[in-house]
Amino acid sequence: MSYGSPPPSPYSSWPERLPTAPRGHRPPPPQRPDYLLPWQSSDPVPPPELPDPPATPVAGAARHGDLRRLRTAYRLLRRITTLTALGYFVAFLLLSAFAKGLMERPLFGGLNIGLALGLGQFPVTLLAVVLYERTARHTVDPLAARLRRAGAAR
Repeated sequence: MSYGSPPPSPYSSWPERLPTAPRGHRPPPPQRPDYLLPWQSSDPVPPPELPDPPATPVAGAARHGDLRRLRTAYRLLRRITTLTALGYFVAFLLLSAFAKGLMERPLFGGLNIGLALGLGQFPVTLLAVVLYERTARHTVDPLAARLRRAGAAR
């Protein structure tokens, strides 16, 4: 299927193909002798000398242990809180999709189990937030404060 020739370009005075450099052509060498192009080789430079290690490596190692404990506590806190709220919600969705008979059973009045579990999402989310704050206050915040004091004393 041929569509014919392309429409005229508003830039028709431009050449169809831009001129290209002949094969094997390289740009002129740079003006600065210390500047090398990627294909040029340079003399190997010895690596810089490293500073002497600090006199008290124990403090640094202890600080790394504290940071590791802080990261672990924070990670555990995030996982537990997320799985609490998200797990309840996923369980509610699965029950709604696959256990319709259970979810339609009346509890009392016009309230059935599905509606009660749906309304239960609010207290479960509030409980997850309260547990997050309480656990952070008792485990993560003291570790962070100790690291902050150690960093300020340094």
